[in-house]
Amino acid sequence: MFDMSTGAQVGSPAFDCHEESACRMSAPVEEAFAALDDHARLSAHMSRPSWRMAWATMNLTVDAGRGRRVGSHIVLRGQVLGIPLYVDEVVTISEPPRRKTWETVGAPQLFVIGSYRMGYELEPDPAGSRLRIFIDYNSPEGGVSRLLGRLFGRSYARWCTRRMANDAVNWAAGRVAAAA
Repeated sequence: MFDMSTGAQVGSPAFDCHEESACRMSAPVEEAFAALDDHARLSAHMSRPSWRMAWATMNLTVDAGRGRRVGSHIVLRGQVLGIPLYVDEVVTISEPPRRKTWETVGAPQLFVIGSYRMGYELEPDPAGSRLRIFIDYNSPEGGVSRLLGRLFGRSYARWCTRRMANDAVNWAAGRVAAAA
C-alpha cells in the first residue's frame, strides 16, 4: 500500500492471485522503459474494444506527473452494458530504467478483478532487453462480480499481461523497422 502523505510504501496488501508474462524486446532497457513509462501506450489494449473487455473501452486520465513518478495517479474510466467502470491507480515504485509498479487506490469498480498491484521489470539482454509484466490481484468483493472474478479473473489477468508484453514487442519491432 502507498502512503500519499509520506510518499512511502507501507505494508503491501496481500493479494490472492498472480499472473505474469515475459518476453524479449529488440530495444535497450533505457528505450524500453521510456516507451513503457507512457501509460497511454501501456494500457492501449484497454482503449480498444475486445471480447475480453466485453466490448467496453477504458479512457485514460493522468495527473501532472503523467503517471511517471511515484505518487502520480492514473485513472481509467469506461462502461460496459451501461454500468460504469472505474479504477484509480497510483505509482508506488519507479526506478528507471529497471522497474515500475503501481496499484489501485480505494475500491476499483471492475467486473472480474478487484484491487491489484501491477508492474514491469526490465533486464539487459544481448538482443535488447527482457521484460516481465506482472499483476497481483484480488477477486472482486461483492455479488455477481465475485462470481465473475472466480470464473474469468485469471483469464483476464493473463490476457492483460500478455497483451501488454505483445504491444511492447510490437513497439520495439516497429522501432527497428523504422530505423532500417
